[in-house]
Amino acid sequence: MTVLRAVSVLRASLPRHNVPRYLSRRFSTPSEGLRKTGLYDFHIENGAKMVPFAGYSMPLAYADVGQVASHNHVRNSAGLFDVGHMVQSNFRGQTATGFLEWLTPSSLAALSPYTSTLSVLLNEKGGIIDDTIITKHAPDAFYVVTNAGRRDVDLPWFRGKLEEWNASEKAKGGKVEMEVLENWGLLALQGPAAAAYLQALTSFDLRLLTFGKSAFVPIEGFNLHVARGGYTGEDGFEISIPPSQTVDVAKLLSKTPVQLTGLGARDSLRLEAGMCLYGHDLDETTSPIEAGLSWVIGKDRKETGGFIGAEGVRQHLKDGPPRRRVGLIVEGAPAREGAKIFAPSGEELGIVTSGIPSPTLHKNIAMGYVKSGSHKKGTDVEVEVRNKRRKAVVSPLPFIKPNYWRG
Repeated sequence: MTVLRAVSVLRASLPRHNVPRYLSRRFSTPSEGLRKTGLYDFHIENGAKMVPFAGYSMPLAYADVGQVASHNHVRNSAGLFDVGHMVQSNFRGQTATGFLEWLTPSSLAALSPYTSTLSVLLNEKGGIIDDTIITKHAPDAFYVVTNAGRRDVDLPWFRGKLEEWNASEKAKGGKVEMEVLENWGLLALQGPAAAAYLQALTSFDLRLLTFGKSAFVPIEGFNLHVARGGYTGEDGFEISIPPSQTVDVAKLLSKTPVQLTGLGARDSLRLEAGMCLYGHDLDETTSPIEAGLSWVIGKDRKETGGFIGAEGVRQHLKDGPPRRRVGLIVEGAPAREGAKIFAPSGEELGIVTSGIPSPTLHKNIAMGYVKSGSHKKGTDVEVEVRNKRRKAVVSPLPFIKPNYWRG
């Protein structure tokens, strides 16, 4: 059966109440040669509806549990996500800090050991090549997670920049090497019940692991890299797992009350939490200032630069960006990606990049970009949905209050 035919059969088999039509569209672009995470068979055994996403066959939903029910379970209890499609890499070497501070605008030298930060990889114009989580293990060792959908861009770019760095005077203190953790598992355990569930499996006091911190944690005989954080706005953990242990750990972490959760709920959870999805809310034409990510730029880096794309970023910091990412509450029908945003006067202001009916707020929410000046909280705008202008108002991000554990 061809991938196209398989997707057609899959879509026909999905109960309409389980997976909203827009999710079937977003996560159903056929692609030949799909990769599989180490949990592919595990997903099938658990009744997953698999769809192409970022070059991988990934679970959209499980059995007869609908997207809204899965979403609400994570908000109220705990869900487990397979994010093993993400690219995990280690960077080591005496000049590793300098190398990664050249590639990103973050102040990595100031990070404490086993502390993470969201960051961005920038092109020469200051556009976002990818967003990334960087964890400092030691002054000469970093663990970096990048997006699966950018794998074929990021990895050659990293390797090219490594070659350039190691051949330069900047590496005279020591060359940097990169190790891609191929086929390693990555699981996200998310929700208010996540900490209690994981604590029952380890002697490590998880109260010490506050948001943005990580540690190697003994979990029922496994020694795993556990980072506190996630993509849902809830308390939780992202757990990196060697290939031979991934299935066993997934089984261990997916018992009641934890539910296996797919891409459908992940998308609605992250949007309520104001999180960006690369390729939709971020791209190479967008600067971190436009995206509302200026906080990832270290205070000293704003002044001194020294990173790729610094000129464009600092220009936006000085003069203000031409557009800004905003949240929207939309009346009537939900606005989807690509919907145009207008001022009440009829002036076109920008475009929606993500939009859903919020299961938590019971309102239509969206993110998008508008011209600077129209980005302030409470600004009335209109969004074109199904050829009709709908009233909307600019809303602060995130839409829900995050429940991160900060101690």
